[in-house]
Amino acid sequence: MTALLVWFLSNPTVIAIGAAIVGAVGLAFQQRLAGAKAERNKQAVKDAAAGTEAQKIDDAVAGRAPDDNRKELGKWSRS
Repeated sequence: MTALLVWFLSNPTVIAIGAAIVGAVGLAFQQRLAGAKAERNKQAVKDAAAGTEAQKIDDAVAGRAPDDNRKELGKWSRS
């Protein structure tokens, strides 16, 4: 039994196949992490864009009478 195990673990073909499997699993794991990072970056860009829109609205509201604000902010509404 030991001789069979030693032969199996010292066979270059078996070692190459094992290394290929380990490499494929490692590559898959790395690609999964890269995809998650890309999705986080894409979401951060969307969040930043939403923040700038909110700032534009705040700037438009500042220092105006309520009737003027309603007229100016009509373009922001989804009606």
